[in-house]
Amino acid sequence: MASFFKPAAARQALRAASQVARPAVRPVRPSLTINTRALSTTARLQKDEDPKKRLTTDTPQGASGAHEGAFARTDDSVVIEYPADEEMPRSPVVQGRGGMHFKRTLASFSLENRVSVVTGGARGLGLVMGQALVASGSDLAIVDLNKEEAEDQAKKLVAQFKEENPGLEELPRVTAHYADVSDPDSVNNVLADIIAQHGKIDHLVTSAGFTENFDAISYPYDRIKKLWGVNVDGTYLFATGIAKHLMERNAPGSIVMIGSMSGAIVNVPQPQAPYNAAKAAVRHLAASLAVEWAGANIRVNCISPGYMLTALTKKILDENPELNKKWTSLIPQGKMGTPEDLMGAVTFLLSDASRYITGADLRVDGGYTVT
Repeated sequence: MASFFKPAAARQALRAASQVARPAVRPVRPSLTINTRALSTTARLQKDEDPKKRLTTDTPQGASGAHEGAFARTDDSVVIEYPADEEMPRSPVVQGRGGMHFKRTLASFSLENRVSVVTGGARGLGLVMGQALVASGSDLAIVDLNKEEAEDQAKKLVAQFKEENPGLEELPRVTAHYADVSDPDSVNNVLADIIAQHGKIDHLVTSAGFTENFDAISYPYDRIKKLWGVNVDGTYLFATGIAKHLMERNAPGSIVMIGSMSGAIVNVPQPQAPYNAAKAAVRHLAASLAVEWAGANIRVNCISPGYMLTALTKKILDENPELNKKWTSLIPQGKMGTPEDLMGAVTFLLSDASRYITGADLRVDGGYTVT
């Protein structure tokens, strides 16, 4: 064995000797003068120019003109405040998306005999994803700050399912529940209520959330706390509460957190730093809990939608028509998504069809984040 290592030892000794023999100071070679020109130069701020006179998102004019970087900046003039509940547009139940069909599909996509919870499920993306779960066989608990609207939508979901599945004797059970997702006591109470009515919980979709557009310096701090409370605290409280319930039952489960492409990129032109940071937190929370709960057979994944044409988004674009052009110009597919585009994604990640997928972030954004 000793003879096997002799060549290697010899090479090391020779290398060490050569390093010692090298002069401590290398001779200075004459330098070559090369004329170089930067691809792009940006004028520096003049010494007598007052930085306070410039907008936070402004930059000095570059060598190629004022257009340099213009499409990659936020615009402080875009201010959009989340509307009060009474001003929120109602979301319609999707027509003709469920129903009986005779095409072959994998049985592992079925959610039969499961109970799913969707927060923020009375409108927007949450309502449509809840309908997808009902169409896939799951019973559903809609959780929302507006219980009256949740009750109305629960009735409509069952009626729509019945219309699309004539002759079925057993209809899905859809219930409505109130909760302030950012309040621990409210979350604990609603989970107890859901378990009392349904007997168990198998799946969770954390769709409760909202965004606003203020430049970071002007953003009212109380509104930032509210935004983080709903988007981040609400996601954490429901996920841990349902995970605890699953562990007590020694049952498998699947959780889908609704993030946003804003958790991976910076949207333009609207400024929304706190929302972007909140959705980044949701994305990494999903990954972290996926690792922590893997041993308990609880999967945690994230869906990050791009721009979606919800009833609220349509309202915002009607009031800010230029945003529509700017947003769609940055989407490779050239169009915004619809809430229905999330139906397959959420069903897949909750079902056994994705049983070896956990900690993933599925971006449904028309290619926005890959350009």
